Amino acid sequence: MGSVDNTFNKIVNTEQVTNLFSNGMTLMFGGFGGVGTPPKLVDILLETGIKDLTLIGNDAGFPTIGIGKVVCTGRVKRLIASHIGSNPVAGQLMTDKKLEVEFSPQGTLAERIRAGGVGLGGILVDVGITSQIVTQNKQLLSLEGKEFILEPALTADLSIVYARKADPYGNLVFDKSARNTNPLVAMAGTKTIVEVEEFVSLGHLDPEEIITPGVYVDYMIQSEGVNWSWVWEKTYGT
Repeated sequence: MGSVDNTFNKIVNTEQVTNLFSNGMTLMFGGFGGVGTPPKLVDILLETGIKDLTLIGNDAGFPTIGIGKVVCTGRVKRLIASHIGSNPVAGQLMTDKKLEVEFSPQGTLAERIRAGGVGLGGILVDVGITSQIVTQNKQLLSLEGKEFILEPALTADLSIVYARKADPYGNLVFDKSARNTNPLVAMAGTKTIVEVEEFVSLGHLDPEEIITPGVYVDYMIQSEGVNWSWVWEKTYGT
């Protein structure tokens, strides 16, 4: 991991974050498919054996990649996502009524997470207003002669995030497409754990490259290294 400054140090070991996972919790995760989802934190979550989870994130991952590994255990009771088509197990669980799924258009989902992170109660959107799937159990409002869906903001008991680089305070830098929803997810958790590929000393990061400031980060663990090119190839075949 290298030498780091211990001032404001949020770097912990695996054992120190394990007890943050609990039965019935709402957990938010970064990532798009498998890319950008923290693999070590997903494995820790699996090892805890917790159940009755509500998950919030872009998708259901793949059966052996990303958050899909958790979904496939049957320990998730509810999932809020933009789609689940990449994980046939999730589709079957939904069909069998063993998994409740709330679909939210991708841009709307991202904005709901952002709204939760900045303390808003919700957002008004017209995306999907003609779709019964999108508007189901949602309140419709009229504003200046136009109809909108009132989409509640999203927050979580715990957010798990993956970052390319961080200093001990938790200022984060992300790597290309692995950035995806991670900055938004980091904001919206009551507690946020980050899996980090490389730690650097305080003052090492250029302020212009910091995407998520450390104020949103509570704990960080060392990643064991991820070949995102491999994950992308396994996910999308290119």
